[in-house]
Amino acid sequence: MGEQHAGRRNFMRKVFFASGATAVAAMGGAGAFTALAADETGTPTAEPSAVSSGAPSGGPGGGGPGNQSLTEEFFGLTTDGKRIDDLFTVHSTGVDTAPVIAAANAFLAGLTDAQRTETQFTVHSTEWRLWSNIDSYGRQGVSLADLTDAQKALGTALLRSALSADGLETTEKIRRINQAAGEAIGNTGSFNEDAYYWTVMGTPSATEPWGFQFDGHHLVVNYFVLGKQVVMSPCFWGSEPTVMEIDGETVTVCHEEVAASLAFINSLTDAQRSVAVASATKSNESMKAGAFSDNTVQAYTGLRGNVLNAAQKTKLLGIVEAFAGRAKADVSKAHLAEVRKHLSDTYVTWAGGTGDADAFYVRVHSPVVWVEVDCQSPGPLAGAYGASQGGTPTQKHVHSIIRTPNGNDYGKELLRQHYLTSPHHR
Repeated sequence: MGEQHAGRRNFMRKVFFASGATAVAAMGGAGAFTALAADETGTPTAEPSAVSSGAPSGGPGGGGPGNQSLTEEFFGLTTDGKRIDDLFTVHSTGVDTAPVIAAANAFLAGLTDAQRTETQFTVHSTEWRLWSNIDSYGRQGVSLADLTDAQKALGTALLRSALSADGLETTEKIRRINQAAGEAIGNTGSFNEDAYYWTVMGTPSATEPWGFQFDGHHLVVNYFVLGKQVVMSPCFWGSEPTVMEIDGETVTVCHEEVAASLAFINSLTDAQRSVAVASATKSNESMKAGAFSDNTVQAYTGLRGNVLNAAQKTKLLGIVEAFAGRAKADVSKAHLAEVRKHLSDTYVTWAGGTGDADAFYVRVHSPVVWVEVDCQSPGPLAGAYGASQGGTPTQKHVHSIIRTPNGNDYGKELLRQHYLTSPHHR
């Protein structure tokens, strides 16, 4: 990581620290503020006048930090700048978190003292929000390149404890393609399979909140744990290209979300499609809530789920399932049950074509879930598949994201309730 990126990263964390202290203190417990103050961000350097206390605002979904004010306190995705209350509560969902706790403890124990210091932050840390899908972004934590084979294996075991077989395979394929595409264009310095970083927030526990982040080019997993509850969002999955021959094997990734999206749109009647499709053309960048867009304000648009028949609702749920299914089965089941409760109040917006190979953008938006699948123009890895950078959007370059609106990305609403209701935090 270059000094320029590291300096920018540290400045951003300090500014976030300055803006976030008030919000955490308002959670209703001195312990919350003490934990945040103990984070490794150091003494804030931002002037108080730089801290925004206004209404939340959002920005486009690119990977850079210029899309949203870095001084905004976390608020979450909303339709109008106001959160809906009582959507998320602290309760047992029956999820077995013991394996991921054990794997996280083993991973941390396998690090050197210096690596552990670089990797572990408090559960309140602004490090949660400082992820990006772009390759050139300066990241904190310990990278795969910094780890021995034994340490890498412990990290893989942590991912395996949190993700389904499909989820783990997806992360591995994204990294494999990133490496092979980097080799194809002669730039493995920027594009390789080891430029992915681990951070752990808090201390793995069966009762106290904690989590981890795995962050790199086209791949970001945020995983929050509180007791028997898990929030796995925001998660960013993408690739360029999405299909590549590697050592005689055809490697395909990010196909599930594309296939599920096309299956849904093509299940609609002409009248329904006329409401869902906002544009028959697809621009390069359509994503609204990518990196640095935690507080995006986006009204519901498109086709509402209450007009769908049972088969169409199943296909709509299938888009979400392509993402939720990358978590362990019990986590995915609990998440999809939550999404299903609001299926009639779920909206779908589409742009682009609807043919098997057409580039498109789709947004699925409800009170409890936000999904975007965005077929992009050829980017910096275009040469790996014979394309020219900046051409028309293609299914060979896909960005996609899943989020939890109304304040529960990174499990923040559950964290707030935990500190309000736990006797030992009062």
